[in-house]
Amino acid sequence: MSSIDWIVLVVTLAGIILYGLYKSRTEKNLEGYFLSNRSMPWYLVLLSIMGTQASAVTFLSAPGQAFTDGMRFVQYYFGLPLAMIVLCITFVPAFSKLRVFTAYEFLEQRFDGRTRLFTAALFLLSRGLSTGISIYAPSIILSSLLGWNIYWTNIIMGGMLIIYTVSGGAKAVAYTQQLQLVIIFLGMFLAGYLVVYHLPAGVGFADALKVGGVAGKMNIITSGVNSGGGFDWKDKYNIVSGLIGGFFLALSYFGTDQSQVGRYLTAKNDRESKLGLLMNGLVKVPMQFLILLIGVLLFAFYQFHPQPIFFNDAVSEQVYNTPYGDSLKQVQAAYNKVTLQQQQQVQDYLTADHDNNAAVKQEKATQLQASQQEADALKRQYKGYLQQADASIDVNDTNYIFLKFVVDYLPRGLVGLLIAIIFLAAWGSIAAALNSLASCTMIDFYCRVTNKEFKSCEKGEGLQQYRASRWITAGWGVFCIAVAGFANRMGSLIEAVNILGSLFYGVMLGIFLVAFYLKWIKGKAVFIAAVLAQVAVIVLFILDSYNITGIGFLWFNLIGAVLVIGLAILFQKLKPALVS
Repeated sequence: MSSIDWIVLVVTLAGIILYGLYKSRTEKNLEGYFLSNRSMPWYLVLLSIMGTQASAVTFLSAPGQAFTDGMRFVQYYFGLPLAMIVLCITFVPAFSKLRVFTAYEFLEQRFDGRTRLFTAALFLLSRGLSTGISIYAPSIILSSLLGWNIYWTNIIMGGMLIIYTVSGGAKAVAYTQQLQLVIIFLGMFLAGYLVVYHLPAGVGFADALKVGGVAGKMNIITSGVNSGGGFDWKDKYNIVSGLIGGFFLALSYFGTDQSQVGRYLTAKNDRESKLGLLMNGLVKVPMQFLILLIGVLLFAFYQFHPQPIFFNDAVSEQVYNTPYGDSLKQVQAAYNKVTLQQQQQVQDYLTADHDNNAAVKQEKATQLQASQQEADALKRQYKGYLQQADASIDVNDTNYIFLKFVVDYLPRGLVGLLIAIIFLAAWGSIAAALNSLASCTMIDFYCRVTNKEFKSCEKGEGLQQYRASRWITAGWGVFCIAVAGFANRMGSLIEAVNILGSLFYGVMLGIFLVAFYLKWIKGKAVFIAAVLAQVAVIVLFILDSYNITGIGFLWFNLIGAVLVIGLAILFQKLKPALVS
């Protein structure tokens, strides 16, 4: 990076830290530290919710996801607006009425302490691991750009974030997320504009979308039906899994994950919480659509410019010095030949399109698709050699695609801004996660277990608890940095985060659904059902990882919730002696 880029990067990040410290002034009690004294208006609730969702994984990995797999990932969010409606009808009124600090307090009042602690523990495990991935995502950038050791990079990035999160709690998180999102949206708009700007003369935005469409990247809606007419359960992203699996995932994420529940519990009142959630349901899908669209534009861009066969240069350079280097160079030469052929085919296709010559247009489209299949086969061969050279290499380069464009083609100054944006996106979600991890640990475990301090904690009083909360926040920061050190083998980060959530969210949601809608079921029945359901989901995940079941991860949310509900009903009705 140039000196100007470094100045922009450092000034932007330092500004956010100083702003967070400035906004960290709050009452020194638990309600002030964790819930900002329940004083936030709906628009700050909305921005905080969006800032918590939109991690660096979203902006770093989503364009690469669309580049490689097309737009169909957007279907994953189709169930979200429906989930927001259910939350506003059921979850928000219950939490607001009881004025809880965490969602899991409600479960003790409805069931028992054992169910509360089990659900809280599932949250801590899933969110702690996911936050580690969120720290790792921006660390890839500095590690790749500067050749820094990834472990030290994780420590530096996580440590900078902890400064204002520990200091200011929920208030600092909410206000910094507001500023972060403004900068993020500005930067992503500029990135999309510059992708189109760098297209050849005479090739515009609509042409880029047509090129993406020919290559199958504009697959916004897919049915999930295979060539034989049956439903393909291995297909992870389609309209059915998006509406059903996405609905259950969103309902569990926003209804049972304290990192999100804690955002709308900061609202002034019930109405402000609902308005923030409903607006999130309206805004999130088009926002994600536009971020994925940048990936399609990038695909079109690389049809007119030299396209790397592998986007992580550091890995390629490492293997070029091994006995497999000659094999890699041979594949690279073949790939270069195919991509040059593609560039001519794309030009011919667009010429035919501009001339309204349907026959030639169809012919060139067929040739383009054949060339794309050949290029994809060469990419797989290249990655195969990389793995043969070093089995520890991660050959999934999805997370580097957008970054590669930023570094190679953006003007000086904007490179620093775009890299700062990825950091800011990470910080927004990580800060909220650390705050929620600390609140759950403090309220659901420390205060729940130490009976003598329980009432003081519940009322939000006591300087001692406030200080302990800050130490707990720092402790979770250290834990998540440690997890980040093992995140380099998880492939597409945006998928890894969602897979982790799907392993636990379904069971958590099932517990809450029983609590709200099946009043006659007691605590012991739902606790046993939840434990068994969680074991079953983990077993299914292990079987799926070996391609034995072929169930997409989005379905784990539905399976977990249904298992909890079904088993709880079974135990309560058929085994009253067991659960009495």
